[in-house]
Amino acid sequence: MAQYLLAIDQGTTSSRAIVFSAQGLPVARAQQEFKQYFPKDGWVEHDGEEIWLTTLKVCREAIEQSGLNPAEIAAIGITNQRETTLVWDAATGTPIHPAIVWQDRRTADYCTELKSAGHESDVANRTGLLIDPYFSATKLRWILENVPGARARAERGELRFGTVDCFLLWRLTGGKVHRTDATNASRTLLFNIHSQQWDAELLRLFDIPASLLPEVLDCAAEFGATDAALLGASIPVLGMAGDQQAALVGQACFQPGMVKSTYGTGCFMIQNTGERPVTSRNRLLTTVGYRLNGKVSYAVEGSIFVAGAAVQWLRDGIKLISHARDTEALAEQTGDACGVYLVPAFTGLGAPYWDPRARGAIFGLTRDTGIKEIVTAGLQSVCYQTRDLLEAMAQDGAAAPSALRVDGGMVENNWVMQFLSDILGVPVERPEVTETTALGVAYLAGLQAGLYRDLDEVASHWHRQQRFAPRMADDHRNKLYDGWLDAVQRVRSGT
Repeated sequence: MAQYLLAIDQGTTSSRAIVFSAQGLPVARAQQEFKQYFPKDGWVEHDGEEIWLTTLKVCREAIEQSGLNPAEIAAIGITNQRETTLVWDAATGTPIHPAIVWQDRRTADYCTELKSAGHESDVANRTGLLIDPYFSATKLRWILENVPGARARAERGELRFGTVDCFLLWRLTGGKVHRTDATNASRTLLFNIHSQQWDAELLRLFDIPASLLPEVLDCAAEFGATDAALLGASIPVLGMAGDQQAALVGQACFQPGMVKSTYGTGCFMIQNTGERPVTSRNRLLTTVGYRLNGKVSYAVEGSIFVAGAAVQWLRDGIKLISHARDTEALAEQTGDACGVYLVPAFTGLGAPYWDPRARGAIFGLTRDTGIKEIVTAGLQSVCYQTRDLLEAMAQDGAAAPSALRVDGGMVENNWVMQFLSDILGVPVERPEVTETTALGVAYLAGLQAGLYRDLDEVASHWHRQQRFAPRMADDHRNKLYDGWLDAVQRVRSGT
C-alpha cells in the first residue's frame, strides 16, 4: 500500500509542494515564488496561468527529490490562499481575467452600498461573514460586470468560477472535475454555513449565475484523479481545505477552545468552537473549521491582512534588509521598547477593524531612529495585531487559551515568538513540523486514503518543538499595546 502523501500548498506569494510520510514527516519539498501585480491602489492580482505552472513545477520537483515512484504516493491534498477568485473558460480552462487576490479592495464602494442598503445582517446570518471586499462574491461580480461578454457567457454556462483549490483541481484532472470543499466554499459569501449549500438568496443578491459554481464536498473526499501525463501516474486527490483551516487540522486543534495562529503573508487566528456556530459580537468571522463525514466543526476566525508581507515589504519595498532572517538579529539589538510603531495597513485593516480604506504608517520617528528600529516595529506589528484578535475573542466570552499553537514562516524567528508570548501574556507553542498548512491537508488526504483511522490518530503525530512563556511585566505589556492602539486609531479612515 502506498504510504506517502503529496501536499500542494498554493499560497499568496509562492507555490509549494511537500511530500510527507504517513508519520507526518516531510520527505521532500519544492517552492517557487511568483509575481504580484498591483495595477491600481488597493488592487492585487495574480496570473492564473503562473499559479498553475508554478504549482505543476513544484509538484514534479518534490516527487523527483523524494526519489519515489509517483505510484507510491497514496493521495494528493490541496490547500490554498482562500477567497482569491478565478473565472475560466469551461472548454479550455483559460482564465478570462487575472486572479483577484484576497487582499484586493477594488469592491470597497460596492460593499459600502450593500451595507447601506441593510444587507449585512442577513448576509452574516447566512454565511458567518461580513460584507467586505476580502471575500469572493464581490470579486466574482466585478469580473462579470467588467470583462466584456463575461456575464452573457456565464449565463450560457460557458464559464466556471472557483477559488484557487478549485482551479487547480480542474487543471490537474484535465478539466474533468469542478469541485471544492466546504471550507473554501464558506469563504465566498455565497455559501450558507447552516444548510451547507450554495444559497439562492445570496446568488440573487450578488447576481451570480448558479452554473458558475462548483460542487461542494467534505474536506476528505473523492475529489478526482490527476491526469497521468502530468505527474507520471494518475494520483487521487482526496483532501482539500483552505489554508487556515488546513493549519487548524495540521495543529491538531480538534477540541473546542483550542486556538492556532498562522503567520504567512497574513496572520490568521482560528478557535475551534465545535458543532455549534458561534456568532461574534466583535466582528470576528464564523466559518467552517472542517467538515468530515458530513459533520461540520465550526470555528471563529480573526484575519489580519499583513504579517509576513510586512517583512517582505521591508526587504523588497524599501530595501532595509537583504533577507527575512536578518530581522531577528536586528530586533535583538533593538529590544522591545524602541518607541516606533509600524501599522502595516497596506490594503486596509482586517479584523477586528474591517477598515478597507485605512493605509499604513510609521509613528514615533526621531532623529535616532534607524533601520533596526523600523524593522523591529514591523515584527512587533504582527504581535500587536494578534493581541487585537485575542482581545476580540475574549470580549466574545472565550476563555484565554492555555497556549497558542503557531505555525508559518515567521515562527522560525525566536525573537518574534518571545515577544508574541510577552504581549499576549500567553504561552506560545511551536510544533516540530511548522509546515502545518501543508501537513493538515496531507492528513485530510490520508484520512480518506485510509492511512489514519481517525482524528485521534492524526493528533498523536503532533509534537511541540519549543515553548515560549511570557516574561514581560503586565504594566510594560499594556503600555506597549496602548501605544499600538493609538497608532491604529491614527490610520483609521475618517479619523
